[in-house]
Amino acid sequence: MKHGKKYNESAKMIDRATFYELEDAVALAKKAATAKFDETVEVHIRTGCDGRHADQQIRGAVVLPNGTGKTVKVLVFAKGDKIAEAEAAGADYVGGDELIPKIQNDGWLDFDVVVATPDMMGVVGRLGKVLGPKGLMPNPKAGTVTMDVTKAINDIKAGKIEYRLDKTNIIHCPIGKVSFSEEQLTQNLNTLLEAIVKAKPSTLKGQYLKSITLSSTMGPGVKVSVAKF
Repeated sequence: MKHGKKYNESAKMIDRATFYELEDAVALAKKAATAKFDETVEVHIRTGCDGRHADQQIRGAVVLPNGTGKTVKVLVFAKGDKIAEAEAAGADYVGGDELIPKIQNDGWLDFDVVVATPDMMGVVGRLGKVLGPKGLMPNPKAGTVTMDVTKAINDIKAGKIEYRLDKTNIIHCPIGKVSFSEEQLTQNLNTLLEAIVKAKPSTLKGQYLKSITLSSTMGPGVKVSVAKF
C-alpha cells in the first residue's frame, strides 16, 4: 500500500518492532498526527475470542472519563410520558412509528446513537436491516434499550462508547481527539481496557488480548505492550 509523504514521515518516528508502554504509545500517536484537522485517536484490540461462539461475543459500553471530543446526536424511540422525558434530557430527536418511513424509505440517518424504551423495540425491530449493519441497533447490553432514558442520554452525551467484536474478532474504539492531553487520552484508554478485561469470556482458553494498536485517523499505528493485561 502506497502512503503519502506526511504519513511516511510520521511512520519514521515509530519503531514497528517495538511494543510501547501505554503512556509512550499515546504520546507517539499524538506526535504522529499531522493532518490539518483534529484527528480522532482510535484503538484496535485483537482478541483471542471466536465471535462465532455466542459465549465469546464481547459487547458492552463504557463512559470515557474525558469524553470522546465528538458531539453525539441521539435519537430516542419512545411513547407516552417518555417522549417529554427524552426531550428534557437533551435527545436530539424523539419519535415513534412516524420515523420508520423516514429512516427506511428516505434514508435519514442523521444520528449517531439510537436509544429505545423496551415497549418500542417492536417498532425499532422493523428497522433492523437498516440500523443493524451500521451498528445503530439499540441493545440492552449497551444500555440503549432502557426505561431510564435520562441516564442513557446523559451517559451518551458524557462520552459513552460501545465496544464489540467485529467479524475478525477485533474491537475498534475511539478514545478521544489529538487535541486531548496525553493524560486525558491515557485515562480514557485505561478505562476502556479495564472494561474489556472485565468482559473476558469465562470459556476462553489461551491469550485474551493478542495485540493493541493505537493510531490517529490519518496516522500510522503504534503497538502497545499487552504484558500487563
